[in-house]
Amino acid sequence: MKKSFLVMLMILAVAAFAAAQNYAPPSDVLGAHLNYGRGCAACHAPHSGAWGNGANKSGDTTSGTSILWGQDVGSLYGKTIITGSTNGSTGYTEVLPASMAAGTPDVNGLITCLSCHDGNYATGAMMKNQVYETLPATYGGFNKIPTLLGANGDGANSYLATHPVGLNATVSCGGQWNWDCVETNGTIAMSGPNSSQFVKNYGFFVGLSAYNNTAVVTCTTCHNQHIMNVVKVTNGPKSGLATGTYATMFFVIGPYNPASGTAGSNQTAQFCRQCHGGEANESNGSYTIPTTF
Repeated sequence: MKKSFLVMLMILAVAAFAAAQNYAPPSDVLGAHLNYGRGCAACHAPHSGAWGNGANKSGDTTSGTSILWGQDVGSLYGKTIITGSTNGSTGYTEVLPASMAAGTPDVNGLITCLSCHDGNYATGAMMKNQVYETLPATYGGFNKIPTLLGANGDGANSYLATHPVGLNATVSCGGQWNWDCVETNGTIAMSGPNSSQFVKNYGFFVGLSAYNNTAVVTCTTCHNQHIMNVVKVTNGPKSGLATGTYATMFFVIGPYNPASGTAGSNQTAQFCRQCHGGEANESNGSYTIPTTF
């Protein structure tokens, strides 16, 4: 009896895992970034940058020089934001680039995002100040979660509660990063016993950028702005997961699905543990706990 029950549990576990490997998105993968039907042209103007989109209110002369950006970023140039301040800490100071031609990681990975998601300086953005996606029914009674960074309900310029981003939000191995990894000129190799096992259990999807030979965090470290609800995984050096498509939410760049409904699912915690290794199972003596989808 006990043996049959164990076999049944194993079959159910394998079936659940197989289903997770073949997730079929129920809607266009661009999701909220379809921009009410405007699609790619809402962010990328193929000929004239923000002028072509009728959005260049600041008169920015470098509009369109980076990824044909079609939103007005002129009001953000040179502004100072401080993110990640907790418990009285000073946080991480970021001086936004002076033009789209600056060539630093905070051009494509930060200021472009703020041109739509900032509610303080970039107030002309088309987006609404609320989450587009449907949250799990058990999430809570407040379904319109704010998404604007600079005016998120705490008033203008309220960046302090935002995850650290910018050229000073650096990442390294050991210490705060707390993984037994190796950093070389801004590239992280998850090669230690703990970190390599974590890659087998979940993967290493974060897109860190290199600046002055140091890995730094931008918006695109954690978010793939082009795919909202699914992530393609290939079994290999960056992930030990089975090859396939996995559910995600909020444009998160790895498997991340708080709406999965699976009891005991740890996939959303696993995503954060890519950087916060001290809270990972592998850093606490548990090498055999996989990701539950």
